[in-house]
Amino acid sequence: MTKRMSLMLFLVALVIAGLALWTKRNIEKGKAMGALFAPPPAGVPTVVVKTQTWQPVLSAVGSLKAVNGVMLSTDLAGIVAEIAFVSGAPVKKGDVLVTLDTQQEDAQLRSAEARLALAKMDVERKRDLVAKRAIAQSEWDAAESQLLQMQAAVSEMKALVARKRLAAPFDGLAGIRQINVGQYLQPGAPIVPIESLDPIYVEFSLPQQHFEKLAIGKKLRLGATGISGRTFEGAVTAIDSRIDEKTRNITIQGTVKNADHALRPGMFVSVEVLLPEQTGVLAVPASAVAYATFGDSVFVVKDDKPGPDGKPRWLVRQTDVKLGSRRGDQVAILSGLTEGDEVVSAAVFKLRDKAPVKVDNSVQPSNSLTPKPADT
Repeated sequence: MTKRMSLMLFLVALVIAGLALWTKRNIEKGKAMGALFAPPPAGVPTVVVKTQTWQPVLSAVGSLKAVNGVMLSTDLAGIVAEIAFVSGAPVKKGDVLVTLDTQQEDAQLRSAEARLALAKMDVERKRDLVAKRAIAQSEWDAAESQLLQMQAAVSEMKALVARKRLAAPFDGLAGIRQINVGQYLQPGAPIVPIESLDPIYVEFSLPQQHFEKLAIGKKLRLGATGISGRTFEGAVTAIDSRIDEKTRNITIQGTVKNADHALRPGMFVSVEVLLPEQTGVLAVPASAVAYATFGDSVFVVKDDKPGPDGKPRWLVRQTDVKLGSRRGDQVAILSGLTEGDEVVSAAVFKLRDKAPVKVDNSVQPSNSLTPKPADT
């Protein structure tokens, strides 16, 4: 009986061992087949981290203003007799642009000149008579006073006529005229805007915390919407004497060369105040950073053991980084990377730590400090 039980237990153990061995072999076979069907490593572009020299800037938006700009108007009422300028054309200082009708003033001037001539003759006659003591000294004094009054009257009429000939106060560009020949103008009526365009002012504001970085003479770089492919150089020429109490911003004025008159008053411009250069900056494309609320990171490509086929393999290691300022398509890395590290430059959203990858640099994301998108 005991021998029979022992034999039965042995047979059961033998069956169990066989089943376990068969199961193990099936699991190993399944793993091998699963490895054959594993997805291939993700193809990713990479970039090698190098030190760079950056030009730090303070960015702002501003408006252009003419160094000299005025709406030409008249301080006397009158009818427009002649328009001597073309809308949009350059004008020179002293050029007569508009003449108002002066027929009445011309007649009054001729009358005053006739009275002046008579007063001069009267003075000449009485000069001889007073020398001969033929008339009293008081008559001579009255004649001389009358002469002075007539001279003043003539000067007044000439000034009145001159005020009805409106001239350009400075060299500049005439705008679109607001009047027509024969139109009656009231005092102060607008005639034409005149703007001097070279050089031109730019005014912009910066927060109070940048105040110590500002100084007269700091270089400026401008870009204007509607003028593609060009930047304009200038310099800070004035800093406001006070900071705005509501915004805590300070207003800065710069002067920009504008020889070809490409910039016009009233334009909206982007302004950069150039600060001293920074050397040894480690930067990566902004697309290389995996942004997260708990910390930013990049994926660094590392060597791994060769695969079954003997070819080299690459893995990525997720590395936490501290970000600095951004310039164009690049962002500075303050800590977490060293020069020479190879990082994944795009498609980081599909990676995980220690994931296998295949380096494919046939297509790279934009990585410029001064990008110029085609749709801007």
